[in-house]
Amino acid sequence: MKIDVKFAGVLVVGAVATSAVVVLATQGGGGKSEDTAGTDPLPGTGPVAPAGTGDGAGAGAGAGAGAGAGSGTGGGIGQPAPAMPLPSSYRRIACPKATVTVHGAVQLQEKLNTAAPGDVIRLAPGRYAGQYSSQKSGTQAKPIFVCGTPQSVLDGGAMSKGYGFHLENAAFWRLIGFTVTRSQKGVMLDGTSGTVVQGLNVHDVGDEAIHLRNFSTGNAVQYNTITRTGRDNPRFGEGVYLGSSHNNWGQLTQGKPDASDANLVAGNRIIATAEAVDIKEGTSGGRLVGNVFDGSQLSGDGVNDSWVDAKGNGYVIEGNRGAHTVKDGFQTHEEYKGWGTGNVFRRNVIDLGGAKGVGIFLGSDGNTVACDNRVSGGELTNKGKCS
Repeated sequence: MKIDVKFAGVLVVGAVATSAVVVLATQGGGGKSEDTAGTDPLPGTGPVAPAGTGDGAGAGAGAGAGAGAGSGTGGGIGQPAPAMPLPSSYRRIACPKATVTVHGAVQLQEKLNTAAPGDVIRLAPGRYAGQYSSQKSGTQAKPIFVCGTPQSVLDGGAMSKGYGFHLENAAFWRLIGFTVTRSQKGVMLDGTSGTVVQGLNVHDVGDEAIHLRNFSTGNAVQYNTITRTGRDNPRFGEGVYLGSSHNNWGQLTQGKPDASDANLVAGNRIIATAEAVDIKEGTSGGRLVGNVFDGSQLSGDGVNDSWVDAKGNGYVIEGNRGAHTVKDGFQTHEEYKGWGTGNVFRRNVIDLGGAKGVGIFLGSDGNTVACDNRVSGGELTNKGKCS
């Protein structure tokens, strides 16, 4: 049974007043980190084609929410953007024509400080030394875009502190196509809604790659490539982290469950030292679909021994593909009373290899494992039945 003892040790790094300045990274040593992002974790395979993709809302996140919600400059700490529904689509988003192209760190942060609905910030190829943040918001009709290529590299300079890209109490952003590396945490969304994180290369980070917390709702994390997490602490090296541990609610959410609900995680390729996707207690109503997980770098240590740990409620986990694991493919747990239930697993393809666990370990009650999940190298579930 997994006991969650992970603790967000750098709670306020970059959380207060960071939107006013760019923190320039030191370049001591002059060494270049190994760039393994962009490689296919499972060569020759892709995400299982999910059912019911449809066209939906082309922008994905925030579909169906009222136009203009969260269109201000974002509130202070403890004032998240308005709650948004689960994105109805995960169709890829194309970047519009740039309204401005930036070429350096100071210029980038200046544009993030003054970003307005409809802005399209293009990152020219190059190294952007620093860690970046904004508390501005777009609207549903006019989101704010930050677009680049894998050669547009946000380099935080140190894997022991800070967030590579931080949105706080913001709404309706589109982060597309660039690289984030060498920060403690790659991309952090705090109190952020209606936002799409797409096609990023996030690698060589101290802890987790992409984290949605503090009532972040209705966001889409899609088609990203995540590798080399947990370089500072493998135990905290999740690929995508939804919500926060109940141990941290006192610091983050005034003691309330972190209802970072209705978030979509789709089409990502993840190699991580902790779970590829960690679904925390207090979150609900999300969807994981069409992701590819490679657990060959899992740290194990009695904690990180599966690709997905579902401790939230009411998630649909479907059409994912995984290989290499320490113990199980997927797990559920009741980490906090009343949580870890109502989750549905269907059409996942699970290769346990030489692991000693099962495809889907049910450590909590009230979850559904469909018989169309496929597993090789072991049993489908520890409960011995599917539906």
